[in-house]
This record gives sequence, C-alpha cells and structure tokens, in this order.
Amino acid sequence: MTAPVITYSPAYTLVPTYECFNRCSYCNFRVNPGEDAWMTLAEADATLRSLRPHGVIEILILSGEVHPNSPRRATWFQRIYDLCALALRLGFLPHTNAGPLSHDEMAQLKSVNVSMGLMLEQVTPTLQETVHRHAPSKAPALRVQQLAWAGELHIPFTTGLLLGLGECEADWAETLRAIAHLHQRYGHIQEVILQPHSPGHQQAWPGEQLSTDQLVRAIALARQVLPPDITLQIPPNLVSQPKDLWRCLSAGARDLGGIGPKDEVNPDYPHPHNAALADTLNQAGWHLQPRLPIYPHYDDWLDAPLGDRVAAWRQTIQNI
Repeated sequence: MTAPVITYSPAYTLVPTYECFNRCSYCNFRVNPGEDAWMTLAEADATLRSLRPHGVIEILILSGEVHPNSPRRATWFQRIYDLCALALRLGFLPHTNAGPLSHDEMAQLKSVNVSMGLMLEQVTPTLQETVHRHAPSKAPALRVQQLAWAGELHIPFTTGLLLGLGECEADWAETLRAIAHLHQRYGHIQEVILQPHSPGHQQAWPGEQLSTDQLVRAIALARQVLPPDITLQIPPNLVSQPKDLWRCLSAGARDLGGIGPKDEVNPDYPHPHNAALADTLNQAGWHLQPRLPIYPHYDDWLDAPLGDRVAAWRQTIQNI
C-alpha cells in the first residue's frame, strides 16, 4: 500500500524591504518606513546564484508594503517585478506575496510569477478595532477584492487564515465561506494556509500561542467548508511536536508550504530540516514529497515562457 503524500515547496525567501506602513500589533516582520535598506538586484543575484546547487525551486518574493499613495510606490513595485524577472532568468519559479496590489500591478506580475498569494486572514471587521487598528491594508474588503482580481486574471493563488488574533470559530467559518465562494466563481485558489498565531519577540500584542486543539478544529472545519480541490497547508515550524503535526495531517492538512533557511514572518520559529521532517512523517505512515509553487492543474493558465519553465521543472522533480 502506497503511503499518503504530504507535499512541500523547496523555497527561499527574498525580502525587497521589511518596511511597512501597516502596524499590525502581532507583527514580527516589519520595520518603520525609511528605516530599511531595500534589497538591490546585485545582492539578489549573488544570493540566487548561490542557491543553484541546493535544490531550491520556489523563490518567494515577500515584501513589506509601501503605501499606495507614496511617491516611492512605483519604485517599490518595479523592484519586486525586477526580482521576479531575475529569479526566472536564473532558473527559479517566483511566487509573490506583497500585500494588496492594484489590478494593473497584479496583471504585470502575472508575466513573471507562476503563482501569487495574499492571506485573507479574517473577514470579520472587529480586528480593525484591535490588532489591525493601525493596519489600513488589512481591511477585509481590500483583501477579498484582491482574491477576486486574481481570479479574473487567472492567477493560481494561495490565501489563508491567521488563527488566534482574537476572532472566534464562527469568524473562521465566515472567512472560509468567503474563500470557497471566490473559488467556486473563478477556480483559482490552489491552497489555503491555516497559520496559528505564534508569539515572537518583536510583537507588541501579548497574544498567546494558538493551541493544537484549536488548530485541529480549524483544519477540520476548513476541510468541511472548502471545495476538495483546495489543498490545506500548515507551517510545520509552528507545529513543533510530531504528535501535533500528525494530528493536523489526520484532520486534513496535506501540504507544509515553502520550507527554506528562515521563516521571515515568524523568525523565532526555525523551519525543520527536510530530512528530519521526512523521518517524522514516515514514522506515522506519510511520505514527504517536493512540489512546485504551481499545482499541475493550473499549468495551462501560464503563457508560453512561464509554462515552458514549469514543464522543465516537472520533469526534474520526478527524479528528486
């Protein structure tokens, strides 16, 4: 009998800038605008070339946000576009998550990304009175609009929920139903991340770690609400005990996301080494398998240059 497969993406994260105009009170990523030196293309080129022998496939372009009305917005966006184009030229597959973008920005990035993402987080407006009080781009309507535009543009998309920010389980269900509705309309959501709040040393909000019991309930609810062709993803570095990871997989999670040297969003929680993670899963009868940042049934959404690159990686990954 073949062991059930759990997937992950061999990934590396490039951060164009940590500066962000939002001030989410649980954030362990951001710095204030003007206090960060942006990544240069020369720095990125050197980093990417060093990754070639190490089996990295996905380059996640993960950025803090420059305000849409800032005079630096165009420069910020061009840097993100150029980093994606550079990653492609060097043989990698880019995936961008840079906060809410305009329709035109998303359309431009589609040409240099095989997939994109944005966490919906929670659609309840109550968080804008608490942890998102100083985070204008966390307005649920903005994020729902982003997911809809991704569908209109035929961009394979990743979204997800942040769990444990002060919302309730009814809010989880409402957010999941919003994702399901968008997917039923456009068919573009390839995976949904269920990310438990995990306290870090930089955050201002004194929130507690989401319990494993709560995470398992969220996974079971997501599997009930979401269409079956949407894969559920959990971050293995935020579920550190093997028995807890096994419980999450038993509840319906089937993917462990991008695994690389550092989780930039949760820097206090190192990613597990692939070999150790594979051994942990093998003990419970699962098989860890690498994947691309685009799921196979979306390959025909890509234009020829991107599609050719993905097809070549599909051949390579069969031999990993």
